[in-house]
Amino acid sequence: MKLGHLFVTLLLLSMSMDSYGSIDSKKNKSQLERASAEKTLLRLYENNNPSKTQLLEIKKQSLELGGKAVPVLIEVMKSGKFADKNRWIATFLLGKIMGEKSAPFIAKFTEHPSWIMRMASLKTLLALNQEKYGDRYAALLKDNSFIVRLQALENIRHLNLANYSANVWAMLYDKKNYYASKDSKTSKRTNLIKEAIKVVGDLKFTKAQEALLKMSANKKYSDIFQEIDYSLEKITGKKSPAGNVEAKRIFWKNFGISNTVI
Repeated sequence: MKLGHLFVTLLLLSMSMDSYGSIDSKKNKSQLERASAEKTLLRLYENNNPSKTQLLEIKKQSLELGGKAVPVLIEVMKSGKFADKNRWIATFLLGKIMGEKSAPFIAKFTEHPSWIMRMASLKTLLALNQEKYGDRYAALLKDNSFIVRLQALENIRHLNLANYSANVWAMLYDKKNYYASKDSKTSKRTNLIKEAIKVVGDLKFTKAQEALLKMSANKKYSDIFQEIDYSLEKITGKKSPAGNVEAKRIFWKNFGISNTVI
C-alpha cells in the first residue's frame, strides 16, 4: 500500500511539473512574440523619411499592439534620433492607446526644446480634454514659436479656460505677435492678434470691454475691427447692426456712452 501511495504521489508530482513546464513554455513564447513585435515596430519608427503609406502602417501596427506598443512609443518620443514626424505620431498614439493616463507624461513635453514636440504635446492634451494643464498652456502663449503660441491659444479657447483670459489679453502687448512693415518704421499685427481678440470674447473677459470699445472707435484698429466687433458681441451679449463698419462703430460708441457710470 505504501508503495502504491508513493507511486501515485510521484505520478501527480510529475504531472504537476509537466503542467508548470507547459505554462512556462507558453509564457516564454508570449514574451518572445512581444519582444519581436516591439522590435518590428521600432524598425518602422527608425525610418527617418517615411511616406504617407508608411506612416499609416506605423499607426496601424502601433494600434494593433495596443499597450504592448507603449515602451516603443515612449522611446521614440524621448529620443532625438527619430524623425520629427515619427515622434509626433508616437505622441498622438500614446494618448490614443493610454487615454488620460498618458496625460502627465505627455504634459512634460510642453517644455521640450523641440517646438514639434511642444506642439504635439499641446494637440494631444487637447484631444484628451485636459483642462488641468491650463498653467502650461498659458505659459506657451509666450513661446518663441508662432505655431506653438497659436495652438496654446486654441487649447485655452476649446477647453474654455476663462481663468486665463488675462493671459490671452496680454498677447496684444507681446512684441512677438507683431512683425515689421516694409518701411521698418512701424509694426504690423500678425493673425495671432486677431485670434487672441476673438478668444477674449469667447471667454467673456469683461475686463477687456472698455479697451475694446475704445479700439472700435479708433480707425487705427480697422484691420482688426471685425474681431473687435465679434468679441464685444460675445462679452456684452449685444448684437451690432448688420451693415457697414461705420454703422457698427456708431452702435458701440452709443453703447459705451449709455453704459458709462458718471
